[in-house]
Amino acid sequence: MKTIHKLVLKSYLGPMFLTFFIVMFVLMMNFVWRYIDELVGKGLSAGIIIELMSYAMANMIPMGLPLSMLLAAIMTMGNLGENYELLAMKSAGMSLPRILKPLIVVVSIIAVGSFFIVNNLVPYANRKMFSTLYDIRQQKQSLEFQDGLFFNGIENMSIRVARQEPESHLLRDVLIYDNRSTNGNMTTTVADSGYIRLSDDKRFLLVTLFHGETYEQTRNFQQWFSKSSLRHHIFDKQDLTIPMSGFAMGRTDANQFSNSQTKNIQELQNDIDSLEVEVNTMTTRSYEPLLKEQIFARDNSVLPLPDSLRIDKSAYRDMLAADSIALLPLRDKERIWNQARTLAKNSRNMFGFDESMSKEALNQLYRSKVEWHRKMSLPISIIVFFLIGAPLGAIIRKGGLGMPIVISVIFFVIYYIISITGEKLAKEGNWDAVYGMWLSTFILTPIAVYLTYKATNDSALLDTDWYAGKIKALKERLLGKIRARKKKKQTRTI
Repeated sequence: MKTIHKLVLKSYLGPMFLTFFIVMFVLMMNFVWRYIDELVGKGLSAGIIIELMSYAMANMIPMGLPLSMLLAAIMTMGNLGENYELLAMKSAGMSLPRILKPLIVVVSIIAVGSFFIVNNLVPYANRKMFSTLYDIRQQKQSLEFQDGLFFNGIENMSIRVARQEPESHLLRDVLIYDNRSTNGNMTTTVADSGYIRLSDDKRFLLVTLFHGETYEQTRNFQQWFSKSSLRHHIFDKQDLTIPMSGFAMGRTDANQFSNSQTKNIQELQNDIDSLEVEVNTMTTRSYEPLLKEQIFARDNSVLPLPDSLRIDKSAYRDMLAADSIALLPLRDKERIWNQARTLAKNSRNMFGFDESMSKEALNQLYRSKVEWHRKMSLPISIIVFFLIGAPLGAIIRKGGLGMPIVISVIFFVIYYIISITGEKLAKEGNWDAVYGMWLSTFILTPIAVYLTYKATNDSALLDTDWYAGKIKALKERLLGKIRARKKKKQTRTI
C-alpha cells in the first residue's frame, strides 16, 4: 500500500468510528425516550437494561451505517481539502477516484459485512428484543409505598402506609385489606408499624408487623345472611409470607415472536413462495364458489353441466317469460324473496370471511417482500452514501462537525422520507416492493454520479466565493445596462 493511501485511510477510519458511535448514541436516546415509561419503576437490574439496549443497538445498525458513512466521508475529504492535502495530491497527478481507491475498498467490505449483519444479527436481535420487551411489560411495578395512599399493585390486596422512615424503611400506621381467600373471607389488618418487602427472588411478600389487630370476616355462601361471623385477633408481632407472582421477571422463548423482521432472507423467500400460493388459493376458493354456486348457479356458461341437464338458452328465456315472478301469488313471491335474500346474505358472509383471510395473507406477503428488499438494498445504500459524501467533502473543503453535519442531515432526511414513503406504498400494495424499497437508491444514485463527476473536474459547485463572484458580476452587468439606458434617455431629451 502506498504512503498516500495509508494517509487517506488513516484520515477516514477515525471519523468513521466517531460518527458511527455518535449516530448510534442519538438513535439509542430516541429508543430510550420511546420506552422510558415501560422501563421505569419496575426494579429492573442493570443486566436486563444493558441486554435490551444491546439488542436495540443491533437493530439500529441498518439505519446508522449509511448516515455514518456519509458523515465520515464528508468530514474526511473536507479535512483533506481544508488543509490543502487534497490539492497537493491532485498536483502530484492523482485523480479523485485514485485517491478514494482505498476508501472504496474499505466501504465495499463494510457494505458486504452489513448484509450479513442485517441478515443474521438483526433478526436474532429483533426476536430477543421483542421477547424482552414483552417480559418487561408483563412485570408488575416494584413495591413502592407513598405516604397516605393505597398501593394496589398486588392482586386482591390494598396496602396503605401513613409514612415511611427514609433511613430505616420502617412503615408507620399500616392498613392492609386482604381479599385473596377463595371462599370470600376478607381480612383487615391494622398495625402500629412494620416492614413489608419482597424476597430476593421476588416470589414472596415478606410482612413483619408490630402491635396490631386483625379482623377476619368469614362467610358461608349457602347461608351468608345468618352464618357470617367476625374474628378478632390482637398481636405484638406478626410474620407473614405471601406468595407473589408478576414481580419477578420471566423469560419468554424468543422463537414465539416470529414475524417478517425476525427472519433472514432465506426464511423470507420461503414465506413469500408459500404466501403467494396461499393468496392465489384463497382468491380462487373465494370467487369461484361465489360465482358458480350463488350468483350464476343456473347459468350454463359459468357452471359446466352434463349434456342431459343443459338447457337451450332460447327455450330458457321463453320459459322465464311465461313463468314470470310477476304472475305468481303473493305468498310465493314472498317465499322467493326470502330465499333470494338468504342466499345473498350467505354469499356475503362467505365472501367476507374469505376476503379477510386473503387480506391478512396479502399483508404478510407485502411485509415479507419489503423486508427481503430491505436486506438487499442496505449494502447498496451504504456505497451510494459514501459516493455522495466523498465528492461533497472534496467540493466544500470544510472539515469538523459543522457544515458536514448540516449537509449529512439534509441528505439523510431526504433519503429517510423517500424510503418511508416507498415502504408505506409497498406495504399497502400500491407499489411493488422493488420500486418502494429501491426508490431512494434510484433517486440518490444519479446525484452521487453527478457529484463525483463535478468533484473529479474540480467544480466550484458549493464554493460560496464562486457564487459570490457570479452574483457580483451579474449585479455589475445589470447596473451597466441601467446606466446605459439612462444615458440614452438623457441624449433623447437633449
